[in-house]
Amino acid sequence: MPMLRPDLEIISQWIKPCTRMLDLGCGDGTLLHHLRETKQVESYGLEIDDENITRCIQSCVNVIQMDIDTGLSDFDADSFDYVVMSQTLQAMQHPDRILDEMLRVGREGIVTFPNFGHWLNRLQITFGGNMPVSRVLPEPWYATPNIHLCTLRDFEQLCAEKSIRILQRTVVNSAHRTSPLMHSLPNLFAEIALYRFQRG
Repeated sequence: MPMLRPDLEIISQWIKPCTRMLDLGCGDGTLLHHLRETKQVESYGLEIDDENITRCIQSCVNVIQMDIDTGLSDFDADSFDYVVMSQTLQAMQHPDRILDEMLRVGREGIVTFPNFGHWLNRLQITFGGNMPVSRVLPEPWYATPNIHLCTLRDFEQLCAEKSIRILQRTVVNSAHRTSPLMHSLPNLFAEIALYRFQRG
């Protein structure tokens, strides 16, 4: 079984055994395969990339080729216990709508995204006058798939506006390690944010 990325390992700890999960932008299906084998989770993935679809099929992962930006209308309300979207929210045309859809089809949502408010990003904009390039945001502005970058504060304000209740938040750096400083000032020092949430 392939090793989980550290962020996927954190997500896997939030998923209870013998539940149903939908993974939006599931990549090669590593998380789905891991949860099926270790927690007997009944899982499905949505993915658009042909190579990732092939890898999912090779791992016997349930996958549907689909553009998440078109919505989740193929799924009934309350079809899943969890709907997961890892490192994809910032690439969505309408991230606010996808949060609504996640909580329509799932009891809980889990997202991870790069924190644009990290202090190195602020320094690059303030003193360099350029869009940030970092370990978490490696592409230049003209080639990045990220079209709606946000800070932790932005995401939490959106959740408040939508009456979404945040159940758990974890903040880490690009090596997926945390520190007391990150917990004290997460919007300034966290590079990656992970949230678990449900309808308020």
